[in-house]
Amino acid sequence: MLFAYIGATIILYGGILTVIRTLQLELKRSIDISFHDIRRDFTHKIVFGLDFLVASDILKTIVAPSQQEILFLGATVSIRTVMGYFLTKEAAEFDSSKKRLID
Repeated sequence: MLFAYIGATIILYGGILTVIRTLQLELKRSIDISFHDIRRDFTHKIVFGLDFLVASDILKTIVAPSQQEILFLGATVSIRTVMGYFLTKEAAEFDSSKKRLID
């Protein structure tokens, strides 16, 4: 249960930070960050939070391994793994496009 709270907190923190940075950028406050940077950072926080949520589900299933829990875990881990894969891929594309702009 603790891991679920940690994961949710990381994602919530990333969301709040994203809103603040986006507002600063929109209001032309002096911050040296772009929308791509903001989105990339949020993506990293989502992936990190999802890791904790998957760990929480695994621990929950180890404690009470019913057939329904195992099936639920399989579905949940599959969905979160696919989401994590595509979010990580998107973050890597942000990094490579930023590197090309710098070079």
